[in-house]
Amino acid sequence: MDNNHSTSRRKFLLTAATAAMGVPFMLDASAKALAALPGGKLRHACIGVGGMGAHDLQNFKSHPDVEIVALCDVDENNLKKAAEIIPGARLYTDWRELLKKEKNKIDAVNITVPDHNHFIIAMGAIEAGKHVYLQKPMCHDVAEVRVLTEASIKAGVVTQLGTQIASSIGDRTAVQWIKAGIIGKVKHAYLCSNRSGIAGYRLAGPRPAQGQEPPAHLHWDNWIGTAPMRPYAADIYHPAIWRTWQDFGTGWSGDIGCHIFDAVWKGLDLKSPLSVVAEVQKSWEDSPERRGDTWPQGDHITWMFPGNERTASDTLPLEWFDGEFYPPEEVRALYSGGNYPEEAAMLIGTEGALLIPHGGTPVLLPESKFKDYKYPKLEERNHYHHFVEACLDRAKTESYFAQTGPMTEAILLGTVAIRVPGKVLEWDAANMKFPNYSAAEKYLRRTYRKGWQRKGFS
Repeated sequence: MDNNHSTSRRKFLLTAATAAMGVPFMLDASAKALAALPGGKLRHACIGVGGMGAHDLQNFKSHPDVEIVALCDVDENNLKKAAEIIPGARLYTDWRELLKKEKNKIDAVNITVPDHNHFIIAMGAIEAGKHVYLQKPMCHDVAEVRVLTEASIKAGVVTQLGTQIASSIGDRTAVQWIKAGIIGKVKHAYLCSNRSGIAGYRLAGPRPAQGQEPPAHLHWDNWIGTAPMRPYAADIYHPAIWRTWQDFGTGWSGDIGCHIFDAVWKGLDLKSPLSVVAEVQKSWEDSPERRGDTWPQGDHITWMFPGNERTASDTLPLEWFDGEFYPPEEVRALYSGGNYPEEAAMLIGTEGALLIPHGGTPVLLPESKFKDYKYPKLEERNHYHHFVEACLDRAKTESYFAQTGPMTEAILLGTVAIRVPGKVLEWDAANMKFPNYSAAEKYLRRTYRKGWQRKGFS
């Protein structure tokens, strides 16, 4: 590969993507083209190895040019299991210690922990000059996303958001079709995640009246990290129910929204929204206790995006539905191939419609009109391996932060709107303000717990 050409192209792409966020930012001139690492192996550390972290570990382990040299988890039970899979790896229960001791021994990390600690760990890794694979959403708060995106570009490191479906043939096909204008100019977008069987992950609350002593194998202070200290309670937060709570997660839209948004965002080349408003589950809206603590078990969010050459007008309405809220019946009726997918995006164009099932094959509608339309021939791609190839200067990642940062900002603006239901929030992206309702700006940035502060978050 011609490294001079690679460097110029990377600078152009990253600078252009950052400009799209609506904030002025120049790429640090010291960013260099990535070269193959010594020995051709990527020395990698896994931060968070339980649950989804175990899945991530296995994917990195399966790449022939990856050497996993360090593992970290606040739960020693998770760490023990991972150590059996990666014998000889150096073990940590504190990511800060890992980054300090492994500073010159690792090239990249993946971070698979609850949302509230995404930013502080990823920033630590980027400041140490490490390539970062980060599970979605990028961060807990809008302000964190902006800072992390800019830092990643300035550092010139390789990044990848854990939107694995973005690398699938289905989503990549959808992006091609949208850009090619197969369904004409897009008039409206409807996104949904009405996944069944998830009640156990979307608790209504309240928290237990009293906490309990955390088990000896769980380093609870490290688990809490930047969030307000909460007493440990079994089967309430760890290992998988933390998304319920505003302290730790970003709700269902913040989580799954990153998947459903991705092909739509890239295909339509969307930029920061002009406004956002949310309708929420009534029982949650009517409960001050729940509104201050949990996320609703259902919400309907509407963004208004600026239009462009791929849209039918100068604005594009994009709606999100989850829980008890569903896309309009007339939209679902456009698909005659059986039950409407529980998780999908539907784009309505001037010449047809496009259904993008989450993890499935996109469908052009009406099917009779497009029955002879051929699918593009695309190679299979592993999202994790693609990150590795980029670290070794063999590719460009599918979900690099300069691109997925602005998308995540938009999604997390939806979580702000949830907390002030019914209020249309006008968004000034350049200044990160709501000109018509400044009271909602407190939800853009958290104050970190004592001992975990960073500049701008204390």
